[in-house]
Amino acid sequence: MFRKFLLLTTLLATAIAASAELRWGPMVGVNFSTLHWKQKLAKTGGLTGGQAGIMGELMIPGIGFGIDLGLRYNLHGAHVNFGDHEIWSSTGIKNQDVWFHTLEIPINLKFKWTRMNGFEQYLAPFIFGGPVFNFTVGTNEQPALEHPGGYVAMQCGLGAEIFERYQLSAGYSWGISYQARTIKLDNYSAQPRGWFINAAYLF
Repeated sequence: MFRKFLLLTTLLATAIAASAELRWGPMVGVNFSTLHWKQKLAKTGGLTGGQAGIMGELMIPGIGFGIDLGLRYNLHGAHVNFGDHEIWSSTGIKNQDVWFHTLEIPINLKFKWTRMNGFEQYLAPFIFGGPVFNFTVGTNEQPALEHPGGYVAMQCGLGAEIFERYQLSAGYSWGISYQARTIKLDNYSAQPRGWFINAAYLF
């Protein structure tokens, strides 16, 4: 299913690139993230982080379908109560905030309402969704955890374009592969989940 979605995204991107111009610009955002574990063992709470980077948009003229993609740095994490369990507290591991520094490549299918009798020049709503390819570039000290080099997530959301330049969006992201797992428990892994709000300016 995921391979079919990725193939569809690639084919659509090729078709769009042949008939549309790329718009791009800087983006910044805030996220509210946590970790979803395989079993409910370690109590986990959310943290507020941020993201920044560049995004591009390719839209098919006249019908409102297209893609957006980008490259961004993302800081996110969760508060995990490792210290509540003897398997970790016996070695001095306490409750802690775990932070992840990642580079992300989101590739979204996008639909923007562009036929509103000229009103879209002032405000054009849109919806989006697609995969996010993440590469872990650093973490804070996390003695209970180990990490793969990267993971894949999905995201979806909605937003609006203002005056054909500014884009505000909000959505939800969830990991479909694990981002971290405990060293002492072999099959205890976690996927990232969370909400985000982004703002971008497109040239």
